[in-house]
Amino acid sequence: MAQTDTVTRILDTAEVLFAERGFAETSLRTITSKARVNLAAVNYHFGSKKSLIQAVFARYLDPFTERFHRALDELQAHYGEEVIPLEELLETMARSVLEVPAERNSLKVFMRLLGLAYSQAQGHLRRYIQEEYGSVFTRFTELVRQATPELPDAERFWRLHFMLGTVIFTLSGLDALRDIAEKDYGEHVTVRDLIRRLRPVVVSAMQAPLPAPVPQAAEA
Repeated sequence: MAQTDTVTRILDTAEVLFAERGFAETSLRTITSKARVNLAAVNYHFGSKKSLIQAVFARYLDPFTERFHRALDELQAHYGEEVIPLEELLETMARSVLEVPAERNSLKVFMRLLGLAYSQAQGHLRRYIQEEYGSVFTRFTELVRQATPELPDAERFWRLHFMLGTVIFTLSGLDALRDIAEKDYGEHVTVRDLIRRLRPVVVSAMQAPLPAPVPQAAEA
């Protein structure tokens, strides 16, 4: 078997198993068994489970980062010195997210991996994502800050993470949502239909009035 075929088989198997079971629950032996390769092949090509996890993320985040930077370049060129509207920023991010999985495994796997990056990410993975891909997220966050000057920085932080959590949860459960929509409401929903419905929800969430201050005595 050619080396490139072996690497691809290992990565294809690992990303699906990680997305289904999580990082800690997926052993290298499980991956090698499903991929029909020996443990030495994983050690040879990746060196460790940590490096394999990073390589799985890189297959999605490398093209995503490239596309997203390019899309933001185009937006900034179009608007010049003007502030880019929040709706445009969120639409651009959604479009970039949707384009990448077509070149890889599936949108569902990509979203589940992103969910794991939030919920199960160990120190090495957080550092890796920040070092390799932090620039595009920092750039996006700054543009969102310019589009939402009324929000305190801490409030914007929470709203961005609420928004990302909503998107990840919705798209990672896409199959179940489609099934419910079909059976209960007679609707056939495409991914782009879902994004069209999701967009006003997340935009409204980002633009919602600030919450009332919590009385000090009532704080948990």
